[in-house]
Amino acid sequence: MKMKKWLAPVLSLSLLLPALAGTQSVRAESMKPGVETPAVELRAGLDYLLSEHFTLAVVSMTKAYDGASDAASAQAALDQNAKDMVPAIASIYGDAGAKEFDRIFAAHNGYTDKYVTAVKSKDMTGQTAARNELEAFAKEFGSFLGSATEGNLPAAAAQDVVRTHEKQVLEVFDSYAAGNYKAAYTEFREGLGFMFGVSDALAGAISTQLPAKFNQTRSDTPAGDLRSALNHLAAEHYALAVLSMQKGFDTSPAYAALLEAQDGNTNDFTAAITSIYGAEGGAAFKKVWTGDHIFAQDEIIKAVLAGDTAAISKARAKLDAFSVAFGKFLGTATGENLPTAGATAAIAEHEKLVLEAFDIYQSSNKTGLYDSFRKGYSFMFGVGKALGGAIVTQKPDLFQVKPPVTQPENPNNVTTIWFQLGNKNAQINGKNAMMDVAPYVKNGTTFVSLRTLTNTLGANVQYVPANKTVELRLGEDKVVFWLGKNVIQVNGANVTLDAVVHIKDGRTQVPLRFIAEWLGWNVNWKQSNQSATLTKTM
Repeated sequence: MKMKKWLAPVLSLSLLLPALAGTQSVRAESMKPGVETPAVELRAGLDYLLSEHFTLAVVSMTKAYDGASDAASAQAALDQNAKDMVPAIASIYGDAGAKEFDRIFAAHNGYTDKYVTAVKSKDMTGQTAARNELEAFAKEFGSFLGSATEGNLPAAAAQDVVRTHEKQVLEVFDSYAAGNYKAAYTEFREGLGFMFGVSDALAGAISTQLPAKFNQTRSDTPAGDLRSALNHLAAEHYALAVLSMQKGFDTSPAYAALLEAQDGNTNDFTAAITSIYGAEGGAAFKKVWTGDHIFAQDEIIKAVLAGDTAAISKARAKLDAFSVAFGKFLGTATGENLPTAGATAAIAEHEKLVLEAFDIYQSSNKTGLYDSFRKGYSFMFGVGKALGGAIVTQKPDLFQVKPPVTQPENPNNVTTIWFQLGNKNAQINGKNAMMDVAPYVKNGTTFVSLRTLTNTLGANVQYVPANKTVELRLGEDKVVFWLGKNVIQVNGANVTLDAVVHIKDGRTQVPLRFIAEWLGWNVNWKQSNQSATLTKTM
């Protein structure tokens, strides 16, 4: 089975993360989990800037292709996003580092604009020239990141990641230009999720490089992972909501694909809530989330197009009701660690910002549209922080940082591991442990986070940039991944993967049975509660 090309660089970063975590694990980390440590704040800031960059890049390109009246404003917002990154870089690497970043990064936004022009005019030479410029940018910017982080993020891996990001932007645009909107917005969701994996790796590299600057804290804690996951889901929801309402108002054929993308976001959000509050909590979330929320937005569009002011007011009133109902759900679910009143006010503000962007879009000149969009997008990261903090405060045992260790635990001490589908709680030799991503089934195969397996089993992980391989050592076992290939090597023997390694919530997912059994573990599946128990005879 052929591995998707975009998986290779993500695999390199995701597999690099345990190594970075191992480096960070010797620090004096507070044992009280929290979502506001300096390193987690760094990661959240990168989550915002990088994911907004991807979103605005796609929006500006598709608007330009359509000849939309707000195309120039979208491009200006993209350029401003790049400028907003400069002070963030300066705060870490000084004015000289920020100046070099700005020189390299700002120019590349124009390359995608050139690509759009070439596609519209069917200029194949121009398309190739634009792609070549983006490739040169990937090499230069990847080298900058490798040098700036002093190799904590290897230049070769960084170049692969930047290259993949640019390819993803172009893939979304190419699908859109071809009228394949379902593919375009599926690829949009993949590309957006990729950026959160990038921010995870980059924050880990920076905080490892400059531990004193971040108070010896880590960016990859369970609480940090939760905040980032909520950032991702909330920001994606906002972007899809605004874009879908625009396309619905335009009666665009892309509208149906955006509604389908929203369904995907809803399902992922439901899975996240389920992993924390169980199936009943997940079902309650989905019921509140869809009824007077997603459906109400569609009703507003139809009412506006029909000029039915009464229907518009009725649909907007549903969003007001949703704010109250969802605020109550969040307050109750978190045991009022996120107060109902505060949650209700935050949801109401979010809905206000979505409708504000929609109202501006309907105006003749669309003045202030992207100022509003950026404000609404940024707001969702505050939601992720507040909700993540409330959950961590409510359930601290799920997000504890393990005591510092200088060496992996002896893998021979681990004899049983218990996992359950949709549940982040695991058991190692009968003791509770927390996973970064809950196991799940895709196309009949159970997947588990590779990071969870390596951390659980005490594996050593090493990224070898010279040949783009990742080596996992567990006791006497050795597994080698060749990035970009569908073959791995287990204890010297080549093995072809029968299920595609992929990314979910910024983490590399691997087929549980395949990996476990090749490492000598027995996998026993229990259908009654959809759990798996791994055992190894010593």
